Amino acid sequence: MRRAPLALASVLAAAGLTLTACSGGSSTADAKAPAASTSASATPSAHTPAGGKPHLTVSGAYVPQPVGDLAAAFLVVKNTGGGDDTLTSVTSPVSGEVSIHKTVNDRMVEVKSFDVPAGGTLDLARGGDHIMMMGVKKPLEQGQRIALELHFRKSGAIKVTVPVKAANYQPAAAQ
Repeated sequence: MRRAPLALASVLAAAGLTLTACSGGSSTADAKAPAASTSASATPSAHTPAGGKPHLTVSGAYVPQPVGDLAAAFLVVKNTGGGDDTLTSVTSPVSGEVSIHKTVNDRMVEVKSFDVPAGGTLDLARGGDHIMMMGVKKPLEQGQRIALELHFRKSGAIKVTVPVKAANYQPAAAQ
């Protein structure tokens, strides 16, 4: 009978870590920040020109060093093309399960997709919409770089190399 309270405590602790990984401030990565300063790189697998089609770039990507096997990733997707696109999923070799979440009333809600409008941005930032990795296979350490693959409805996959930053890292606001 003592196992039930222990199991409940474990579930509540994991939920607390999830909320901690998904919150922690209201600052956002800014799409205007130069990509070189973000230590993130992106390579589209399907290059699409502007004019009716999306043209996506990724910048400002980072993962705050997690505690446990839950980690959040934040980044900005900019669409300079003439057509909309949709982020439909994310995969990573470091995690058993990766999902995309919207924050509603300070709670995470898993969603099936995020729109990236023509001429607009998708801002995945602390305290807001984000990528959530559950079941991280090995501890992630500050300074490490991990692979994410962002899957888009029209543009295909974009591979991104993302740095693991300090747990309290806040990206600099654009001037």
